[in-house]
Amino acid sequence: MIGFALGVEDLADTRFAVSPLQETVLSLRVLRDPGLSALHLPWRRAVLPKLGALDTGPLMSLVGRRHTVPDFLTPRPTNFAPSFEDELAAVRRTSPHVVRRELEAVYAPDPLPEALHHAAAAFADADAHDTDAAVAGLVDTICGLLQQYWELAIRPTWPQLQLVLEADMTYRAGQLAVGGARLLFTDMHPNLRWHDGVLHIDKVIGNYLVTASGRGLLLIPSVFATKPAPPISPDEPPVLAYPSRAVATLWAPAPAADGTALASLLGTPRAGLLRLLEEPLATTEIARRLRVTPSAVSQHLRVLYATGLVTRARHGRRVLYRRSSLGDQLADRHPAAQIPAIRSGRPATGQD
Repeated sequence: MIGFALGVEDLADTRFAVSPLQETVLSLRVLRDPGLSALHLPWRRAVLPKLGALDTGPLMSLVGRRHTVPDFLTPRPTNFAPSFEDELAAVRRTSPHVVRRELEAVYAPDPLPEALHHAAAAFADADAHDTDAAVAGLVDTICGLLQQYWELAIRPTWPQLQLVLEADMTYRAGQLAVGGARLLFTDMHPNLRWHDGVLHIDKVIGNYLVTASGRGLLLIPSVFATKPAPPISPDEPPVLAYPSRAVATLWAPAPAADGTALASLLGTPRAGLLRLLEEPLATTEIARRLRVTPSAVSQHLRVLYATGLVTRARHGRRVLYRRSSLGDQLADRHPAAQIPAIRSGRPATGQD
């Protein structure tokens, strides 16, 4: 069991952050062990073909037999939403001593895997300078591979991941406001419990108690975390990655487009007009194509223009209408096999 002793000031300084590097590193566990989380199997199937040219051996070796990863690969975020590049720069600045210590802690009591043989050789080297140089080279190699892996596996879906994480933080803030720290932690995961000023984290590797002493607590929601994950080392300030809500919906396929939904929203005549205005058209041309009067078309165009779904511009004596970018999004999202008709009691005339 691991515990964080939090005083009043620490609770007042409890805050959230998102970490693209943490998500990148924790996703390696799903790649290595698909049975770890069935929810991420669709993501895993989609990503694996993209990684064919990437040497994933060293990356997979960063995950220990007990699914642990070195703390130096997930540095504590210095602001609410650091960039991946800024976090990776922090990893590059890790001292060789810390890298050696944490790699050994991840694999203990086992030896380092073959893919990290450069580090293993460095640990056995008697020359401290050569040892540090070898470890720094290993870190540089790992960072280069993580950059490539981020670009291929995580960055394309990062906007969706970030929305899920930010929604989780909004929910947690509400829980804190309604029920205080006790409700916040109890609702976060069954392995967490708050008692007598200590946040207890059960069923984790390690056994230590860290007194925050005014350093606060940093909470980092994670799509790829399967349970609360504090640092392996008790030397780190209190920080806790925890499983985010709504992960089950993240990789679900988008619902099929419904051609009737747009008509239900706007009405059949206006939906038909919106689909027709993929190109600039004058009122008389629209009326001719739909075989209705220009006055009937004008009524609907006024509504579509007022709501920002179409734009208009004068071209000589004519006013041309076309879908706006918002109108494009609606029409593209809800295609239809044919343009619904606009009802009118009179045939089209030649007037604009």
